[in-house]
Amino acid sequence: MQPHQNVQAVQRALDDAGARNGSGDPSQVRLLPEAVHTAAAAAEALGVGVGAIANSLVFDADATPLLVLTSGAHRVDTAGLAASIGVTRLRRATPEFVRQHTGQVIGGVAPVGHPRPLRTLVDTALEAYGEVWAAGGVPQAVFPTTYAELLRITGGTAAEVA
Repeated sequence: MQPHQNVQAVQRALDDAGARNGSGDPSQVRLLPEAVHTAAAAAEALGVGVGAIANSLVFDADATPLLVLTSGAHRVDTAGLAASIGVTRLRRATPEFVRQHTGQVIGGVAPVGHPRPLRTLVDTALEAYGEVWAAGGVPQAVFPTTYAELLRITGGTAAEVA
């Protein structure tokens, strides 16, 4: 059976970027037996700490998409983040806004594989983990990588988001 088109797009983006996991091997999207819509569910399915899950959260930042890759161990401080990046309004995006800008659904949004690059912030808390896991384009797909690789493959900016 052929993987979902979103999973294919994510794997293609990982391959094109030469993305690596925590062991230095090429990052490969892995399909889990069941969908994991939350960081806690992903951590449990993978047998890792919730902090090692890189949540992909899309925000509406003054009507522009902002992707925040945050550790699953905490929540984004939207007021503080808005002030630090100079936007007047930062709120969680609607499912329609997320799909429009990523081509993916909430619960499966990957850091890569979108129709167009998104401004991306990467939570500095993820640096504490030798390997982190991110969504792979659908709620059942994940891939291993590192904090440094997330910065590199997304063109993201390191930020304190909590």
